[in-house]
Amino acid sequence: MKSMKTFALAFVVVVCLLACNSSGTAQPTRLYQQMTAAERANFVSAKAQEIGRRLSESDYQFTASFETKIQASLDSYVQRLDGRRPGVTSPQVVIERGQSQAPTIMSTFKTRGVSPLIGLYIPWIESEYNNEASSQMGAVGMFQFLPKTGSLLGLTSEDLLDVGKSSDAAARYIANSMKVFGADQMKELLAVLAYNRGDQSVRNEVALMVNDKNNGCSICALAEQQEKPNQTLSAENVYYVPRFIAAAILGENPQAFGLNSPPLSSFGTGH
Repeated sequence: MKSMKTFALAFVVVVCLLACNSSGTAQPTRLYQQMTAAERANFVSAKAQEIGRRLSESDYQFTASFETKIQASLDSYVQRLDGRRPGVTSPQVVIERGQSQAPTIMSTFKTRGVSPLIGLYIPWIESEYNNEASSQMGAVGMFQFLPKTGSLLGLTSEDLLDVGKSSDAAARYIANSMKVFGADQMKELLAVLAYNRGDQSVRNEVALMVNDKNNGCSICALAEQQEKPNQTLSAENVYYVPRFIAAAILGENPQAFGLNSPPLSSFGTGH
């Protein structure tokens, strides 16, 4: 009888361990794809809050509209999971690429005093960890620096393709942007937007669009201008931060989407 009790206790422990990821966060019992619409919305809200806490060690108060944009971005990634959409890369492949780059990227950002998660997921949405990626605008490398911007950050054309050097330049850029937006409680996400948009543009938009009524979530206020006339943000700008958060939700919870991988950030911590 005693051995049966011991076996039962061990079984419960194993089940609990399997239900959690390496950060100790409880995982859903059903895949995201199998959830109801309400369950998906609740999942996205909870995971977005979790990512926010890991970025800033404080609680972000996202609006429902902003969380809807995060979910739309996440659903777009989920639609690519079967690998059957031509011209796009499956998130499984993206995560596999990121696993080898995580140690360098995360340690570099940590050294610069910036959340390693910012370093890990900016190159996901910029290049999907493809160091040979290039854009029509001339941006190159994993962090998609324009040569002119790279030069201002002390990078040569060869450095743009060096993951370590480009990671350090990106970390310095984000760290400086966080100082620019230091008075805002969402300075980390404003800095992420500035990586795409530029510090001055984001500062101008914050001054124009954020007020006493919506300053509880400045990044939400900027994104919600999409629905208003005479908007200054393009669709890429509006969805840049929601896509960043969606990538982090998927990368940090791959098993919730049926992917056989631990959280991507675990590869940057000696996994």
